[in-house]
Amino acid sequence: MSEVKRELKLFQMLAVIIGLVIGSGVFINIAPVQRATGSPLLAVIAWAVGGLLILPQIFIYAELGTAYPDQGFGYLYLQKAGSPMLAFLYTWTAFWTSDMPSISILSIAAVSALNVFFPSLTVDAFSTKLLAILIILILTLIHLRSVRQGSWLQVILTALKIIPLFILAILGLFYLDSPNLFLAPQHSAATEHPVIWLVIMGAAGTVWSYAGFTNVMYMAGEIKNPRRNIPLALISSALFVIVMYVLISLASAAIIPHEAMIVSEGFLNPFSYLPGFARFAAAFLGIAAFISCVSATNVCVMSQPRLQYAMARDGLFFKVFGKIHPRFGTPANSILLQSGFAVILVFFSQDTLDTLLGYFTFSYLFQNILVYGSIFWLRKREDYRPSYKAPAWRLMAVLAVLLPLPLILASFTAFPLAGILFSLGFTLAGIPVYYLFRRRLK
Repeated sequence: MSEVKRELKLFQMLAVIIGLVIGSGVFINIAPVQRATGSPLLAVIAWAVGGLLILPQIFIYAELGTAYPDQGFGYLYLQKAGSPMLAFLYTWTAFWTSDMPSISILSIAAVSALNVFFPSLTVDAFSTKLLAILIILILTLIHLRSVRQGSWLQVILTALKIIPLFILAILGLFYLDSPNLFLAPQHSAATEHPVIWLVIMGAAGTVWSYAGFTNVMYMAGEIKNPRRNIPLALISSALFVIVMYVLISLASAAIIPHEAMIVSEGFLNPFSYLPGFARFAAAFLGIAAFISCVSATNVCVMSQPRLQYAMARDGLFFKVFGKIHPRFGTPANSILLQSGFAVILVFFSQDTLDTLLGYFTFSYLFQNILVYGSIFWLRKREDYRPSYKAPAWRLMAVLAVLLPLPLILASFTAFPLAGILFSLGFTLAGIPVYYLFRRRLK
């Protein structure tokens, strides 16, 4: 069987991680975090705490990735940990509830960001959907031909999307004496709780802005010198993202009056509050949002098909997903099928796509808990020889498993119950499907 080629270098890995994790989503979460804490300065601290809470997960990812630097991420680890059924459920839920919808929604969001220039490009417009499909097809064609070409495109997109964030972070340093920063907790709900609880509530609002580090692990079989580059890329990018988010939240809190911040809904535009930027802030951020969404779509098209490829290669998914292009050395069928389904989903109503993102919440947390827990079984295997070992690995693993549990409970109130039950039901439906594949394999 043909194998994928190891072509991803360290700086390309960094572009993949940062290009997906850092996005326009931070401007959606800034206001809710500040509302939760009731204080601009506490909100900045909450962003720092939220970043520190992901470090145990990063350490576990880095160890597992260097122990088994091959395609498949969670599927591979759970398979080796002795639970092929959980490995199947991991990929099953990822494919149906997060991977395809993410491509569809991000491509639509990219086009709709341009409605600053073309008002007809609303989310539900037919022209928007056609352009979204065009984005998916172009990116698919690039990644069919070469992971190297796709990763170079990601380097360019990441550099372009980081520039406006750097501008905001640097300009914010000139506003450190702003009276906006030093307000005591303002609203009544905030004053009823101790400061530490306010920070924890704010940190909970940062979780989704810190998601996305795992996608590069889907491609571990295409990384050059993985035993060195995987931990280096994961840990350095995590530290970079934490610093950037803290600086962006600090700049936003210093520039935007607290009263305006806490009533903001949806996408927040800090540039509109900066002298000299206000006149073209909408256009500036529209372009930045377009680049950011295309960058995230590019990562999803590039990385996610590697999961289905790995499982199909073991005979536990449709065989067509396990084919490698004889010339390009890419999992071409998996890429084509995922993009094809994503194109179909583009024509669904936006409400349906938003609901699919709600389904993603439960399945995402469920999948990650399985991955973190697998380390307790993997460390007993004779072939487990990671080049990087997580500090205090037992503590890191326990923290990584326990921290998402409150979020799972919160999802039952944060999203419609029907959506959560659908996600749970869809996950459980994977069990009989798994046994069908096992029977066929035998």
